[in-house]
Amino acid sequence: MEGTAAVDLHAGIAVEQLVDGALLQGRVGSKQVVLARHGNEYFAVGALCTHYHAALAKGLIVDDTVRCPMHHACFSLRTGEALYAPALDPIPTWRVEVVAGKVCVREMLKAPGVPSPASRALRGTEPQSVVIVGGGGAGLAAADMLRREGYSGPVTLVSADDSPPYDRPNVSKDYLAGTAPEAWMPLRNAQYYAAREISLVLSERVMSIDATRRAVSLSDGRQIDYGALLLATGADPIQLPIPATEGSRIYCLRTLSDARAIIAAAVEAKTAVVVGASFIGLEAAASLRTRGIAVHVVGLEEVPLERVLGREVGRFLRGLHESHGVIFHLKNSVSRVDGRQVTLSDGKTLDADFVLLGVGVRPSIALAEQAGLAVDRGVTVDEFLETSAPGVFAAGDIARWPDVHSGDRIRVEHWVVAQRQGQVAARNILGQRQPFTAVPFFWSQHYELAINYVGHAESFDSAAIDGSLDSHDCEISYLRGGRILAAATISRDLRNLQVERQLEGQRSA
Repeated sequence: MEGTAAVDLHAGIAVEQLVDGALLQGRVGSKQVVLARHGNEYFAVGALCTHYHAALAKGLIVDDTVRCPMHHACFSLRTGEALYAPALDPIPTWRVEVVAGKVCVREMLKAPGVPSPASRALRGTEPQSVVIVGGGGAGLAAADMLRREGYSGPVTLVSADDSPPYDRPNVSKDYLAGTAPEAWMPLRNAQYYAAREISLVLSERVMSIDATRRAVSLSDGRQIDYGALLLATGADPIQLPIPATEGSRIYCLRTLSDARAIIAAAVEAKTAVVVGASFIGLEAAASLRTRGIAVHVVGLEEVPLERVLGREVGRFLRGLHESHGVIFHLKNSVSRVDGRQVTLSDGKTLDADFVLLGVGVRPSIALAEQAGLAVDRGVTVDEFLETSAPGVFAAGDIARWPDVHSGDRIRVEHWVVAQRQGQVAARNILGQRQPFTAVPFFWSQHYELAINYVGHAESFDSAAIDGSLDSHDCEISYLRGGRILAAATISRDLRNLQVERQLEGQRSA
């Protein structure tokens, strides 16, 4: 909240200055604090989200929680605990008292930490051990939640990646653009895994699952027994079979290693061709332009992202990228690459130092298929994210779950969804039987413009725009049969939270 940072919350404010549901940013000594009111209760918490440090005073109170306006992390106002990803760390809390008609913030309280396993009574349903396959957002969030819930058994996180779990959305955004250092990428430091006794196995693949014996076999020949298993294998980038001569440089963008290779290639590059006008493709184009590289985008579609965002928004995004110097070659594809020469399907040739593929991903379900699990364009799970095999759960890009809001089975390739599914799966591994009911959310970054999208609309019959795309201030509602399915906002973060809350109240008939 602009202009409120100097408010001395220790000295207090009049009760009538803070209405029900309001948030006020101020200070207690040198600390920035947000004062919140829910009914006749008052809370004081840290002013910044622990994910990307957005101001929580611009967020939304829902019951006794506060939601971050940037990427919808949710914190308990009572304890400061990070309840829902993408934030994993808590915010501090302060004691509040009402004295002589004034709300006063007093001393800081102890921030929540990882509970001691001895402090939590066993329910009798915990597995003897947990193996998590996949070191992405879902896998790390699950391991983190197991320990936060007090689980004391062995936790093994097996990842085919050569890096510990990292902030994958930044692979195509700020990290690729050079505006975020690599030090920002790890989700947790090495000390975290040691302190929580999480065994992190990198650069290894699980080759098979024996669901009867409850064991997994690794690519190095080892076998690991499990009491419960979480599959969070994510998705693999689509590899186009483009004929190419030796020395042609063609990259995919999925992992941190991929991004490192592209950044290395970008050091001496002057021109790049991005194949695919997808979110990843366009974000990568924006990042490469930020590095001063000339970019051509080649895509089969007539309008970028029309299927997801609608024709008008797609045209706007094309214009935004063109205003930054990107050249589009749509209704087109790459037929071959000969060193620095890229030949398009219409016969046109482009000079490029390298080609970057951003044409989408496919869920990595081969392991689930080998294990005999039910699959249907993803791994089929129930409302508790459990697969057709008892004790085996799935989360993230591979999971197709029954969505209570639409009544359909859906699969969503969003980072926040993956993390939240990992958290719910962890609780259900511990026998809590918590259904997954979150409304999907994702964000996309194009230069200085961010698009927040909440809900899920695999198809829609109208896209109603309130505000102005050109002014970068609008809300786009996606409707089918007059019912709102999803909304995208630009510069209206609070409104995005309000739509999320509205969609949470919708249930399929």
